[in-house]
Amino acid sequence: MRLIVGLGNPGKEYAKTRHNVGFRILDLLAKRLNTDFDRTKFKGEYAAGDLPEKWQGPQSGDGKLLLVKPQTYMNLSGETVLGFSGFYKVEPADVLVVVDDVALPVGALRMRPDGSPGGHNGLKDITARLGTQAFPRLRLGVGGRHAAPGSEKEQQPRDLAGHVLGRFSEAEEEVLKEKLELSADACLYWAGHGAEKTAAKYNSKG
Repeated sequence: MRLIVGLGNPGKEYAKTRHNVGFRILDLLAKRLNTDFDRTKFKGEYAAGDLPEKWQGPQSGDGKLLLVKPQTYMNLSGETVLGFSGFYKVEPADVLVVVDDVALPVGALRMRPDGSPGGHNGLKDITARLGTQAFPRLRLGVGGRHAAPGSEKEQQPRDLAGHVLGRFSEAEEEVLKEKLELSADACLYWAGHGAEKTAAKYNSKG
């Protein structure tokens, strides 16, 4: 079994904010697997399905997938991840975490087999709870960093919290339509082929 965890904040008011692209990607995955988030456990909504044959590869294992959306709010996401991974005895390397990234342009994809949280509070909590950074993550760029006038050095927006809890512009949403679907592709490809091959195939600059 493999876990795919999408991070976000629960509640309609957060539904299409930049911080919630993880939830949106998981919703697309559930549709592709013909399943629903109709069950709850460890403070998370979850859905189960089988990896479609077209995505299977040398690392498919038994092909069982568990899709998880923590309902703890972003900063406590690790509680849900630890609960599911412990209960189902899934190793960190088989837990893919799908998150937003302000350091990447809108729509850019970045798969990594491990690494630091990079300032992302959801990843920070998961790392602390699991006691390791050795779990794969798929980052989808939501924009935010920019170069100051006359400088090539990128800076974060002054109100970072306001940025990630804000919504995309209409133009950005147009870009996202394709990139959310591509992110779902990357998740399924990871389930069959692992993080390194997925990175080689799907990582982009946006």
